[in-house]
Amino acid sequence: MAKNYDLVLLGGGTGGYVAAIRASQLGLKTAIVERDALGGTCLHKGCIPTKALLRSAEVYATMKKSEVFGVEVPDAVLHFAKVQERKQDIVNKLHHGVLQLMKKGKINVYKGYGRMLGPSIFSPLSGSISVDYGDGRENDILTSKNVILATGSRPRSLKGLVIDGEKVMTSDEALKMTEVPGSLIIVGGGVIGAEWASMMADFGAEVTIIEYLDRLVPTEDRAISQAMTRNFKKRGIQVYTKAKVLPETLKKEDGVSVDAEINGKPKTFTAEKMLVSVGRQPNTEDIGLENTSIEMEKGQIKTNGFGQTAESHIYAIGDIVPGLQLAHVAARQGIIAVDHLAGQNVEPLDETLVPRCIYTAPEAASIGLTEEEAKKDHELKIGRVPFGAIGKALVYGDSEGFAKIIADKSSDDLLGVHIYGPHATDLISEVSLARLLDATPWEVAETIHPHPTLSEIIGEAALAVDGRAIHI
Repeated sequence: MAKNYDLVLLGGGTGGYVAAIRASQLGLKTAIVERDALGGTCLHKGCIPTKALLRSAEVYATMKKSEVFGVEVPDAVLHFAKVQERKQDIVNKLHHGVLQLMKKGKINVYKGYGRMLGPSIFSPLSGSISVDYGDGRENDILTSKNVILATGSRPRSLKGLVIDGEKVMTSDEALKMTEVPGSLIIVGGGVIGAEWASMMADFGAEVTIIEYLDRLVPTEDRAISQAMTRNFKKRGIQVYTKAKVLPETLKKEDGVSVDAEINGKPKTFTAEKMLVSVGRQPNTEDIGLENTSIEMEKGQIKTNGFGQTAESHIYAIGDIVPGLQLAHVAARQGIIAVDHLAGQNVEPLDETLVPRCIYTAPEAASIGLTEEEAKKDHELKIGRVPFGAIGKALVYGDSEGFAKIIADKSSDDLLGVHIYGPHATDLISEVSLARLLDATPWEVAETIHPHPTLSEIIGEAALAVDGRAIHI
């Protein structure tokens, strides 16, 4: 049976459902096809559940050192089943909220597997969506003036490291653990690996990170990588960089063991469990791309700045297109795509305006260029202030870290900001706005920051760019 829409979205993750809401606001008859639960990876297997676990880990770690605050909590006990229950309650509440938003926007949701068709009796254009319900029911055919592909991604593994979900896991399986392992090997020291390392260490596990490149979170400013490495080692997390895992050595007897080549020599690592965190791969298989003229590049869909593919009525957003794989990027790409197909005045996404967040303890957040990137085309002036100079950080009990602002020496353009410390992921929003408004460090410094607050570090770092910092 064919049903007609102005817009059909294949995938109901953050990018998909946000785009659907925007389309509804513009009066477009809209449908989403999603095989799993609305909200996608971010809500069910990524952002939200991991941050719920990280919060519990933070509270537990704080309880264990509460005497620093003059409060003794003897024998703090971790009930991991309750931690998991709290996590799931949060996910369920947010999922219910998304469902309500679909009803509010009168957006039709088809729970099934969607595939694009080529030109057919249903439409002279490719991109009609066949919805397979997998239960013997006849497929529905959804025809539409426009299609947005938002099928997301899944965890990647290394060839030979077979994921069994018990001893060798990705983040998907790790979220379902019923107890904290005594020890954990994490293969990969990127953002996801770093967050899991911080979390599991706070829960009491012995953690070892094996990273192929020369530093943790290698996409971030080197200063953040160095500070995070020092913090991890101080907390007992073993960090090995320039280490190549040898999958053929994997053994799963009495836990798990694997060899890694470090400086040309093999070293054996053993633990109770292993988490493989080596990035994510786009879900572009079996969605009907072969029935279209859509072009691919390194497994991802090629688009222009508005998300348009080689078929101008078909757009693609999120993890299936090149660029930053972040939920808020997918959401903004979805809004841009909808506004563009609806004829609204819209600008392409500028990735230098996208804040990046890492929810370790302490947190890290950044926007714009790293120092290494910026120095290629600019003469720099840099302001850096430690959290130890900020009164509220001392009051808060977490004064580790810094804020670093990078600017062009001649034009005073704000090129990049990097924060490592308490509530860094909240503090980055101020400089995100500053970047959008093309503010200079002087203008950020002239902004009055209330005292005592953690946000004072932004004003101090902006002053430090020109050698005017007050408290260092």
